[in-house]
Amino acid sequence: MNIKFSRRRFLTTSAGALGAVAMPHLSRAADRPAVTHGVQSGDVTVDSGVVWARTDRPAQMLVEVATTESFRDARALPPIAALPDSDFTAKMLIENLPGGQDIFYRVRFRDLSHTAVEGEPVTGRFRTAPADRRDVSFVWGGDVAGQGWGINPDDGGMFTFSAMRKHRPDFFLHSGDTIYADGPIQSEVKLADGKIWKNVTIPEKAKVAETLDEYRAAHKYNFTDDNLRAFNAEVPIFVQWDDHEVTNNWSLSKELPATYKERDIALLAARASRAFHEMYPMRESIVEPGRVYRQISYGPHLDVFVLDERSYRGPNGPNLETVYDPASYFLGPDQIAWLKRGLLNSRATWKVIASDMPLSLVVSDTPKGDRKPLRRATARCAAASSRSPTSCVSSRWRRSATPCGSRRTCITRPRIITIRTRRNSRISSRSGSSCRARFTRAHSVRTRSTIRLGRRCVSSRRPGKTTRTCRHPPACSSSVTSRSTALPAR
Repeated sequence: MNIKFSRRRFLTTSAGALGAVAMPHLSRAADRPAVTHGVQSGDVTVDSGVVWARTDRPAQMLVEVATTESFRDARALPPIAALPDSDFTAKMLIENLPGGQDIFYRVRFRDLSHTAVEGEPVTGRFRTAPADRRDVSFVWGGDVAGQGWGINPDDGGMFTFSAMRKHRPDFFLHSGDTIYADGPIQSEVKLADGKIWKNVTIPEKAKVAETLDEYRAAHKYNFTDDNLRAFNAEVPIFVQWDDHEVTNNWSLSKELPATYKERDIALLAARASRAFHEMYPMRESIVEPGRVYRQISYGPHLDVFVLDERSYRGPNGPNLETVYDPASYFLGPDQIAWLKRGLLNSRATWKVIASDMPLSLVVSDTPKGDRKPLRRATARCAAASSRSPTSCVSSRWRRSATPCGSRRTCITRPRIITIRTRRNSRISSRSGSSCRARFTRAHSVRTRSTIRLGRRCVSSRRPGKTTRTCRHPPACSSSVTSRSTALPAR
């Protein structure tokens, strides 16, 4: 059979055939896997750090790392899968890095269904811990998007993160309440002066979080803020959790309010823990998957001990136990033994203990009508040995029986800390070095913040400045300065 084609028919048929082949490829190229919530780094040490990102479909995370911003010396790392089981998140431990060096990394995703299709890269950076005794600075804070106050673009969004980023700290110590899973965020909140506060909202934040996807969405809500994403791309995070990642002041004895349809607190905690670990660049424990407490050695000057004061506690109650048993557990025996060993074995100049709970208050969980006056405990932040001081960082001070006075600290906002080596000073053979720490506020707030760094402390005050000198015989002497940094008017 002879088939004859006219010139017009030949061109029409050829164009259709080419379109059938080319259009799907062009369509995939225009719909590449995206980095949906920015990039993060965390748990950085002298020679390593963890990098995190999330995409919008099953894909492979491709990471390049370099010591120059131009990526001329880039090193490509093996791909890691980002699958629905982890909500398309992926994190990678990058090792064999030079100490005290700015590290630049570039993340993109490759579609698993169409491996020729790759998304646009997103870059980030972090600084590895110093191998020598250079200065170290970090900021710490907590309580993100709580009490119904969400992201308000008209007010500049979460601009506190922008203020902290300008200080260029080595890392951010997040003291917990990374989300308020029990705090719905409405589109509008009426203020006392009659004005309206407008929140960015998502459907999952219209109610308390109960499902795994709702817990995940609460974290992703925060990552939609431009200030936070820019901060995460430049400042590594050392993160811990507190109570609001699950629900307010939770323990296994928690009586959930009527807003919860799911009444199993253990199931809620398991879902919240999974979402928490998926959403942050934490080093994961092989011994105990899902562990939060860990030690991060940040050079010869600093060891950070991150505690978990929620997962191992006994039932909340009046705290009148006379024996140490599961009913009276707070940190739990394993975590206490780990902390003691770590403090005794640490040779760092400073040991910072990151505590997500107040160190010297008993927080009641009984109904308001049955509450007894809150009792004060003695806050002790002593050195593990005579060689080095220990600094305790608590995320906040809650309601106390007496108001905060000149000798009580109220921590409610982020702070920046610089640990400096005093040059040309006499070095004690027992202490190893003489040290000075300077604390500077990263936000203008009414409360004042100091932190006790040692024993026999003497405070001197003048307007806008408080100097506290502590002696650690025969170890190093320290001074603490707290001053306000004004932010632009909003």
